[in-house]
Amino acid sequence: MLLPRQVLSFKEITMSLVLQRIEQTREGLVGALAERNWEAIGELDLACRSCMEDVLSEPSVDEAALRDNLEELLGVYKQLLEVAMGERQAIVEEMSQIQQARNAAKVYHLFG
Repeated sequence: MLLPRQVLSFKEITMSLVLQRIEQTREGLVGALAERNWEAIGELDLACRSCMEDVLSEPSVDEAALRDNLEELLGVYKQLLEVAMGERQAIVEEMSQIQQARNAAKVYHLFG
């Protein structure tokens, strides 16, 4: 009777650690996003993928806790996509301004 409880406790601990890793990765992504640290975001994204592989390999899952963690993580990824698209648009606009300045400089040199 004691052995099944020990196995269950081990499973509970393992799942708890996986959920903790997801939460820590999410918090890291939030911090890296606030700092616009794209290198850290890339590394944390890989860590997040590893966490997902671990979750999928777990035989017993606390579905409610997992769902809550994944919903919070999804929210962070939505923010990440919004910020990344905004940064991309800012770069496009900056490149456009640089091109316009180059064209203006060419015209100035032609008639200057």
